[in-house]
Amino acid sequence: MQSLADFTRSVQSAGPRTAVVLGSGQSTVLADLTETASLSFADVPGLPLPSVQGHSGRIVLGYSGQTPLLIFQGRVHFYEGHTWEKVAGPVRLAADLGIKTLLLTNAAGGIHPSLEPGSMMILRDHLFWQRPDAWQGPTPSGCPNLRGERPSPYSPRLVQVLKEAGRSIGEELLDGIYAAVTGPSYETPAEIRALRTAGADAVGMSTAYECETARSLGVEVAAISAITNKGAGLSEGTLDHHDVLHIMAGIRQRLGRLIAGFVERVGS
Repeated sequence: MQSLADFTRSVQSAGPRTAVVLGSGQSTVLADLTETASLSFADVPGLPLPSVQGHSGRIVLGYSGQTPLLIFQGRVHFYEGHTWEKVAGPVRLAADLGIKTLLLTNAAGGIHPSLEPGSMMILRDHLFWQRPDAWQGPTPSGCPNLRGERPSPYSPRLVQVLKEAGRSIGEELLDGIYAAVTGPSYETPAEIRALRTAGADAVGMSTAYECETARSLGVEVAAISAITNKGAGLSEGTLDHHDVLHIMAGIRQRLGRLIAGFVERVGS
């Protein structure tokens, strides 16, 4: 791995305009990526290494086909004890390095009836329920709300790009609403029923704050959830992070093809 200064020079030379943040168990999804430089999270001041299994904590510069690309292999979470500033550290670094388009990925629990383990969902909007006053804030368009609506931070243009990339690999992807909750424990069946009533199609513990930060920095954002389980109470059995990683392994190849198709379309 390089020093931060050397890595920055490599990025400036390659000139990537697209970055991808990879979620749980997704660090190796881009099997065809030609890696040219890498950096550990630990080598970036203020950016801690992830403590959650399935997040390697590397930043990689490479090429997907002919398109230069910046990859964040993993992320840190608020529930690990980090501040929101540190959670958003990779996104701020990406913006500082000249990134204009950001694709966020995550592992999530399915709430919508069509979201079975192994499926994928494009984020059309999110419920940012990781703050104490979440129930009092505005909600996505078309959902029950308490304090009005606000525009989605996800680019409608990039939603369509993801749909096209999905069709190119034979997948018609649902675009839905992601609920970001604090974690680290999984939700109860009652909480899943409340989230479904509020309009959520999938639930996870990341992505929303990164998205909001990127938009505030002028970066265009898209996101995809890899559905690794049904929400609590929607299937038999209990939820476990090892099961999440096992299901993620089965999605990995399809997710990698989807990301490669997205990068190719955005790059062109």
